[in-house]
Amino acid sequence: MTEPTSTGPADTSADANATPQRCGLIAIVGRPNVGKSTLLNALVGQKVSITSRKAQTTRHRITGIRTVGDSQFVFVDTPGFQTRHSAALNRTLNRTVHGVLADVDVVLFVVESGKFGAADEQVLALLTTTAMKNKPVILVANKLDTIKRRADLAPWLQQMQQRHAFTEFVPLTAQRDDDVQRLLTIVRPYLPEQAWWHEEDALTDRNERFLASEIIREKLFRLTGDELPYTSTVVIDEFKEEGNLRRISASIVVERDAHKGMVIGDKGERLKRIGSEARQDLEQLMDAKVFLELWVKVRSGWADDEAHLRTYGYE
Repeated sequence: MTEPTSTGPADTSADANATPQRCGLIAIVGRPNVGKSTLLNALVGQKVSITSRKAQTTRHRITGIRTVGDSQFVFVDTPGFQTRHSAALNRTLNRTVHGVLADVDVVLFVVESGKFGAADEQVLALLTTTAMKNKPVILVANKLDTIKRRADLAPWLQQMQQRHAFTEFVPLTAQRDDDVQRLLTIVRPYLPEQAWWHEEDALTDRNERFLASEIIREKLFRLTGDELPYTSTVVIDEFKEEGNLRRISASIVVERDAHKGMVIGDKGERLKRIGSEARQDLEQLMDAKVFLELWVKVRSGWADDEAHLRTYGYE
């Protein structure tokens, strides 16, 4: 007697023959001011990480998400690896970089086209540790527009390949959309085949409260230039959502009374401008009306105090 067999109903759905989804974590690493945050924003297609010429602009692990076709790219913009200072803030930023590298599927090592200095070398050393073994590292040569003759890159590239066995080499200018699309195409095969982690239209895993503090800090850095030391930060004291209105109260924290004067400016004009420019960006980002109130507070030694750092949201 033959045992009856049952295979169930035939799967005629489109999913049966669909291309498997891909999803992976991609770290963007490099020395400070090499263009990591600008590249992240370009890859995501919208501003999710703040930028300025000031060192330590990026201080947190910022996740940017881009979904194209069957693939979801989860980018992590890391703080630039710190070598110049040894304060608690710098140690915290470096721990963030180490923590990200342990989890990722792919690394984008960003350098400036045609250049490679001691600070770049220290970041590259992180990519040769046991935790990074067998992980693909793509060399992204940013600011290609600063190179007058592309042929000049050939000997430099040979030197870079001698330093590390990079999986791919991608020269680009982060502001050029064609270059960014090419980078996405190159990264895609290195993403694991697995279900997406986020909704298709997601841009970041950070909430509006966090983004508000970052946008204010960007304006603070941009409008104070080199006058204000890196030991300044922004803390959101109150964030209320009332329909299409966001009421935000924030404190700019500095270390000295003299720094407070730099932020406020003559007759309060600089603080007003910081608030005005931040509010405009926030309204565009949140697609809502924003009421923003800023204060400046002095907290001596906060950047070298672990307790203060945790209070201010540093990981």
